[in-house]
Amino acid sequence: MLPWFQNDQFPLYLAPMAGVTDLVFRRICKELGADVMVTEFVSAEGIIQADDRTRKYTEFDDEQRPVGVQLFGADGARMAEAARKIIDWKQPEFIDINFGCPVKKVVSKNGGSSLLRDCPVLEDVARKIASGVSIPVTAKIRIGWDSDSINAPHVCRLLEDAGIQAIAIHGRTRAQGYTGEADWNVIDECARTVSIPVIGNGDINTGEDVELRRDTTAVNGVMIGRSAMQYPWIFREAKHFLKTGEHLPKATLEDRWKMIIRHTVMALEWGKFPNEKFTLMGLRSRYMAYSRGMPGGKILRGRLSTVASLSELEDIAAEHLKWVEEREMATV
Repeated sequence: MLPWFQNDQFPLYLAPMAGVTDLVFRRICKELGADVMVTEFVSAEGIIQADDRTRKYTEFDDEQRPVGVQLFGADGARMAEAARKIIDWKQPEFIDINFGCPVKKVVSKNGGSSLLRDCPVLEDVARKIASGVSIPVTAKIRIGWDSDSINAPHVCRLLEDAGIQAIAIHGRTRAQGYTGEADWNVIDECARTVSIPVIGNGDINTGEDVELRRDTTAVNGVMIGRSAMQYPWIFREAKHFLKTGEHLPKATLEDRWKMIIRHTVMALEWGKFPNEKFTLMGLRSRYMAYSRGMPGGKILRGRLSTVASLSELEDIAAEHLKWVEEREMATV
């Protein structure tokens, strides 16, 4: 069994999210209590071709371990070759296979969740990678392609037989995308069907949600995605709640702005983008998520959607904090 499941541990995973869970965001979530990291998915072909941009997605700090690098594709032999290259470069704790991505450009290449409709290919991909590398291989799936083809329990059995050592399951179908509710009954059925660890994913927003799924299903851990994207403190708060049954105080508005600024500074230092302007442009979607629920959100998001420098961002933060303070004082 993977070591982070031993001794009745119940790990909190940060879900891999394209354009979100890069090196900087994973660093932040690790500091706030996430146990296991998975990189943004990368193309197996991009890895084989030694594409520098693709390699950038596989970067991680040793402090982030345990880390898995996630691959997508539909050719098991080629994906195993790509996995071996990654292991030579970075030596992650595991390789993860993306059988769950619903995005059209991935599905159209017979990757991601499209393989849920072609179980023989899915099994072949899993088997060739699992037998072709020297470290554990895990997989991420959805519960099915659509409501008429929910086949996750069957897929889990195939993956276990193919040598996969843990499975993360998003409790929605590909057709649902990110709408509707996650079906934890299917996730629970999967966890009871196989003997390898199952990580549940979907609608985890609080410590109570983590506790509920731990206590009422057979899952061995949970994976947190969109909630962490908006509020990475969820990991710290969930762990505290699981340990004590008590709620930590929520991050203050000032805490949230400090995190936004710090994330930006770290991104600039990392150098993923060629200059400051492009870095800030690349972070705008992150600012939209971080600022959700802040007072005066509509106007704030309008300003953040055009921000192009760190100094401008710092000005927006200072002005917003001052505006909120004055508004609160006026109502006293």
